[in-house]
Amino acid sequence: MPDDPEFKALYEKYGAMVYNLCLKYLQNVEDAEDVTQEVFIAIHNSLHQFKGESKISTWIYRIAVTRSLEFLRAKNRKKRFAFFQTIFSNEKGEVKIEALHFIHPGVQLENKERATILFAAIDKLPENQKTAFILSKLEDLSYAEIAAVMKVSVPSVESLLFRAKQNLQKILGDYYEKNEK
Repeated sequence: MPDDPEFKALYEKYGAMVYNLCLKYLQNVEDAEDVTQEVFIAIHNSLHQFKGESKISTWIYRIAVTRSLEFLRAKNRKKRFAFFQTIFSNEKGEVKIEALHFIHPGVQLENKERATILFAAIDKLPENQKTAFILSKLEDLSYAEIAAVMKVSVPSVESLLFRAKQNLQKILGDYYEKNEK
């Protein structure tokens, strides 16, 4: 990256935040590193376009979310499902969750199995629900900040989070009903 002091300061301040956000989406350390680099290349290339209409952190979150989603869309769906081994249908047509082999580095050892199952369930949410949920529950952003990142209204964020929670309850409830008896 260039020797621009303003850019270096942005990287030092937001580098870990961007990496952690990408990791939550991509659930792969190498992919998160690659997308983080892409995010900061995009920031460097468009920093002159930032008008200050929102907080710089909101603008950076928006770029990181967009790049992470673009990366996921670009992956071949078949390869992605094989790689993550998340959901398969059995002969009865029931949905079954198989735990991901991804372990988030910040998760305590005793919680790794549950975190793995949770990340598998989050990965099954529709993109907009997944984004709202990750930004709210994992990044701890306010509804107003999430609305700014996603370019939607606060009531839309509330609705997305409500539906995400309902979907997660169903996915996880079905899983635990079948596997925790």
